[in-house]
Parts: sequence; structure tokens; C-alpha cells
Amino acid sequence: MTSLRRWHRFIDRIPNQAYLWLAIIIFGASGAVTRKLTEIGSQNLINGRNPISLCNVLFVGNICALLVLIIIYGRQWNKTALKQISVKNWLVLSLVSILSGALTPGLIFQALALTNVNNVILVGRLEPPLALALSIWLLKERVNFWEIIGAIAAFVGVTLTVLLQPPGNPMMNMPGFHLGAGEILAAVGAVAAAVATVIGKKSVSHVPLGIFTIYRTALGTVVFFFLALRLYGQHHFVEVFSPFLWRWMLLYSAVIVVLGQTLWFKGLKASTVSVASLVGSFTPIAGILAAYFILDEAPTLPQYIGGSLIVIGIFISQLGVMRQTCRAATVEQINSNQVQEVESEMGFKGI
Repeated sequence: MTSLRRWHRFIDRIPNQAYLWLAIIIFGASGAVTRKLTEIGSQNLINGRNPISLCNVLFVGNICALLVLIIIYGRQWNKTALKQISVKNWLVLSLVSILSGALTPGLIFQALALTNVNNVILVGRLEPPLALALSIWLLKERVNFWEIIGAIAAFVGVTLTVLLQPPGNPMMNMPGFHLGAGEILAAVGAVAAAVATVIGKKSVSHVPLGIFTIYRTALGTVVFFFLALRLYGQHHFVEVFSPFLWRWMLLYSAVIVVLGQTLWFKGLKASTVSVASLVGSFTPIAGILAAYFILDEAPTLPQYIGGSLIVIGIFISQLGVMRQTCRAATVEQINSNQVQEVESEMGFKGI
């Protein structure tokens, strides 16, 4: 009992920001880990098929994430809370869930199969400036000067990352312009995520975070499953119960999904919006470092140029975020909409 009490006291002394930083390291590594797992699967084919396909990783990972969210937030699914959500809110929440819970991760995973991890990470940074632009245009949202400058810098960085790519399996090829299918899918995924963020800003802000995250994950998983069956055929998930797949997915789920999600929500419970946003903005940097150490994928010159501008844009934007939220109290006041905005700064999280 004494040792157990000491352990609890040690846990309580850990700063809340430490949980966020650990989660960001894990989420940042998710792209490189996912690519590594698919490479392992391609070396151990079952009936000529890769048992650790990207679709299997996403589907099984989402199921594990759903179980974690139910454990953390299951109590919020009560009659009182559910009665306060109108039919219109459920329809909007469903649209947001399909866009951000099924379409976006599906496109990102497919992009990982076609281009290198760093390109997916950097092109995915299109989401925050696009969401900001749509918020100003459609919602007439007022933003400060620093956020606008940061968004412009990040957008220019993404554009340079794409335009300066060397030739190599391009989908669109013009003099000095090479655009691959992977980059296009990553960009479309970022657009879908940005649209979901903007749509949900006014309609799901009052929805309890637990209901929002569980519903988004559950509906997104179901929609992705049937969409994949429609696109790839009924045998696409035939290896989903393969022992070889589950041996690796248990590791993936335990670290990327369970540990990452638990640390993230543990840190969110007692952090401000500005702190969560600032820490989350480091996810692309963690992803690039993970790609280097796990996949030996060193950044190319276009990625250095575009990535530098993106990082500069991120930190300039954070100046604006901190100014707007400096008076915010705790994350217990953060609603579903704010969490969605913070996660848009993070990009791909492995689920």
C-alpha cells in the first residue's frame, strides 16, 4: 500500500503539460509507424495479400480507439445529455463525423501508400490556414493579425513543398510542376478536415466532448468500413482477423491509440486552450523526426524549404492563439468545437 501511495503521489506531481507532450510524440510517430507496419506486412503476405494493409490498420485502430473513448467518456452518454441534442445537431454531427472520422483518415492512409511520410505531414498543414480562411469567409469570424500572417506563411510553405517536388510518378506533370497522387490525396484530406471543423463550429460546440468523440469515431469507422468494401470489394478485410495482423496491431493500439489517447485527454483535462494548441502544433516536427529515425526518411530540399515556412507560420499563429485565449481558465471549459480546432493543428494522429 505504501509503494502504491508513493506511485500515485508521483503521478500527481507530473505536470499536465507533460502528458500533452508525450501524446504529441506518440501521435507524431504514428505516420512513420504505420508505414513501417505496412512494410512488415508486405514481407509476410497471406494468400498474396498484405495482412497489415493501411485499411486494416485504420479499421482495427479505430475500434481500439473507440473502446478507449468509451472507457474515458462513456458516462457522458446519459439520457439527460442526449435529450439536449436536437435532430439538426445530430445531422450536423453526422456530417462532421463522416468528413473527419472516415474521409480524412482514409485519404491520409491512402496518401501514405503513395508518397513519403514527410510529404503527407507537410501537405496536411493545409488544413489550419484553410479552416481559418473558411471561418472568416463563411462564419464572419474575427481573427487577429498574427493568425492571418501565420496562416499565409503556412499556406506558402505547403505550396512550395508540393511545387518543388522532383519528378517521380506524378499525376500532373507540367514544366516545373510535379504533383503526385499522394500529395493530392493528402491535400483533399486536409480540405475535408477543414470543412468539418468549420461546419461544426456553431452546431456542435455545446455537444459534450465525450458524446462528440465517441460518436465521431464510431460513425467514422462504420462509414469507412462500408466505403472500403464498396471501393475495393468484399474481400478487402478478409485478413482483418489474421493472428499476424493482431500481433502487430496490439502493439500499435497499445502505444499509438490507447497510450496516446489516454495521455492526450489526461493532459487536456487541466490545460488551457492556448497550451493545448501550442503543444499540438509541434506534431508535424515530431512526425518528421520520427520518419527520419524509424524509416531513414531524411527531408528533401523542397521539404526543408516548405517545412521551414510552415514551422514559422505555426509559431506566428500561436502568438495569435495565445492572445485570444490568455484569459481562458481551464480546459474543462473547452467544448467539442475547440478540441476539434486544436486537433486540426496536430494533423494525422494515427486514427
